Amino acid sequence: MDSGHMEIHRAVPEDALALTRIAFEAKRHWGYPEKWIESWSGSLTIHADFIASQETWKAVGELGIAGFYALAARSGELELEHLWVLPGAMGQGIGRELFVHAMECARRLAFGSVQIESDPNAEGFYLHMGARRVGRIAKPVGGEMRELPMLRFELGI
Repeated sequence: MDSGHMEIHRAVPEDALALTRIAFEAKRHWGYPEKWIESWSGSLTIHADFIASQETWKAVGELGIAGFYALAARSGELELEHLWVLPGAMGQGIGRELFVHAMECARRLAFGSVQIESDPNAEGFYLHMGARRVGRIAKPVGGEMRELPMLRFELGI
C-alpha cells in the first residue's frame, strides 16, 4: 500500500479490534520478547470507549486499515499516545502522513506542543519529523529497566 492510495479517516469504536491488532503487530516488528509484549498488552489494547473519547484516526487503503494514531489530553498537555503502522505497510510514507495529520489535528485543538513517549526504535522517526528530545523515563519491563525517550513537537502556534 502506498500512501498515495490511502486516506485518513476518524476511527470509530467498531475499529477497536483492528487497531489493537495493528498495535501488537507493529510492536512485535521490533523483535521484543513475547513476555514483554504480554506485559504491554494493557497499553497496546485499544478499547472502543478510548476511540470514542480521544482523537483517534486511521489510515485506510485498498487493503483496509494500515495504521492509526491517537492524541490524548492529560493534565493540560497533549500526548501522541499511539502511532502504529502495520509492518507490511512500513516504509511507504503512511507513518509520515499520520504524523503530519496528528500535528494538524493538535493545532486545531489549540495546543502549542505535543508530548511523545517514544519507543527507542521509533525515536529516529520522530526526530526526523521535527520532534526534539526533552528527557527520558525509565520503566521496568521483564525484570529490567528500560529507558524511553521523551520527545516534544512544537506546533509553532
